[in-house]
Amino acid sequence: MLAALVLALGGLTSSPLGTLLVALVAITVIVLVGRFVLSVAWRLLVVATLLVGAAWVVTTLLG
Repeated sequence: MLAALVLALGGLTSSPLGTLLVALVAITVIVLVGRFVLSVAWRLLVVATLLVGAAWVVTTLLG
């Protein structure tokens, strides 16, 4: 399957417009994956901030 993809891209990248298309598709995939990763990272950061804040309040009040 990978060999067929390489052969298909070989014909696609023979022209400047085809090369631009491949580059734009690659950038689009990177941006979409990056958006997903940042979405997950944002939630983890909020949860971590809340947990550390709660731990700080507990240790300040009880410590």
